[in-house]
Amino acid sequence: MNDNIERYRKLLEQYPNNELARFSLGKAYFDLEQFAEAKQEFEQALAKKPDWMVVQILIGKCDLALGDKAAAKTSFERARQLAITQNHESPLAEMNELLENWKD
Repeated sequence: MNDNIERYRKLLEQYPNNELARFSLGKAYFDLEQFAEAKQEFEQALAKKPDWMVVQILIGKCDLALGDKAAAKTSFERARQLAITQNHESPLAEMNELLENWKD
């Protein structure tokens, strides 16, 4: 097992409601291309903090990697709205470009 995954699992055992630890575990899975596991952790983090734009983007990237283009598009559209609301220019540009070139 990856050291980062083990470390964040232990942290979550201590602090099961810590969404940052859950995000970090999801990111560790994501970096290892374990997208189903990453998505599960990201979804739990997003449930605690629904306006977490970065997590919304990563969920979309997990969906895309898992072959669920419809869910990915929905996630990216939600991330774009969050970027607009939160005035994050770089993620907004990324989402706009991705969605403008979207092919179903």
